[in-house]
Amino acid sequence: MKRTTIFVPEDLERDLQLYASRDGRPAASLVREALAEYIAHRRDAHVLPAFAGQFASGRTDTAERHDALLFKTLAPHDNEAPKATRPRTPARARKPVRVRKPAARRR
Repeated sequence: MKRTTIFVPEDLERDLQLYASRDGRPAASLVREALAEYIAHRRDAHVLPAFAGQFASGRTDTAERHDALLFKTLAPHDNEAPKATRPRTPARARKPVRVRKPAARRR
């Protein structure tokens, strides 16, 4: 076993000592048990869904070829037909935008 130090609020430590004395066990034993139960419960939360790994593709290189397998039916963007666009007007030929100032308030 390895020794470790933890910091807990005083009221939690008081409750731990009270519970340990009522149960007749050392506080360290209760902490180990609670920590083990917490870790075991958290580990179950990240389990893969039940259907994961249920389907056999017969391939052993799926992880290495995932891009080719997933995207083999998609064409790259370079192969798309060019979109019809109107010619852009040079910046000098554009009309300037007038910004109107708000009217002054009358007193």
